Amino acid sequence: MNLIERYGKIGDIPVVLLYDEDIYRAGERGTILFYHGLYSDKEKHIKELKSLAKEGFLAVGIDAIEHGKRGEEDLREKLGGDNFNELFINIVQETSLEVSEIIDDLIKEGFSKEDKIGICGISMGGYIAYAAAVIEPRLKVVVPILASPEWEGVTESPNNFPERFYPKALLVQNGGIDVSVPPINSRQFVEKLKPYYKDNMDRLKYIEYEKSGHFMIEEDWYKLWSTVLKWFIMMTWFFEKGSLL
Repeated sequence: MNLIERYGKIGDIPVVLLYDEDIYRAGERGTILFYHGLYSDKEKHIKELKSLAKEGFLAVGIDAIEHGKRGEEDLREKLGGDNFNELFINIVQETSLEVSEIIDDLIKEGFSKEDKIGICGISMGGYIAYAAAVIEPRLKVVVPILASPEWEGVTESPNNFPERFYPKALLVQNGGIDVSVPPINSRQFVEKLKPYYKDNMDRLKYIEYEKSGHFMIEEDWYKLWSTVLKWFIMMTWFFEKGSLL
């Protein structure tokens, strides 16, 4: 195994591509866009990106707007006021609108296949994954972690568009005692989605870790990430069979 870390930009968006030796072969297996949490950056999740690359995928770590290489030193101060939710959702929405540009470029370069693209995000990154799922039909697998699809007072809240998720393969995982992002919204959204997935329930899965909050206990995080890897590997079978096209 010869893992490659390739840093660069897609347009003005800082990214890192991780893959095992041959980027084209990795893209043939599947491309996974990965988004970090609030106040974090793509480098904080190199471990997770490497684990995806070791499974043969092309893993693409991306800096969200106002984060990482495009960050602002005063972001915490900027978000510290009464309008936190509005500013937070604005970052989420603007970042999600970049997903199509990233996919376009990866396909144009020959690195990715249009029918083999997924997205995964943690916390704020999970919000981005939900938002991108609503607006980008080329996303075949969507894996939000510790996130919510319901945004109070926001018309574009993903939970308002359940019809745009099927036939995407959706894996949702939340902490049962998470007070930052309570799991109830995700739990209810998955219930709302079930009628759409009734003929393919194997593409919809919800897991709640009852002992973990937003910062998960180590045992639960290990289980969660192992489930993420298994989900993407399983969905590769669907890709090859063409059942997600």
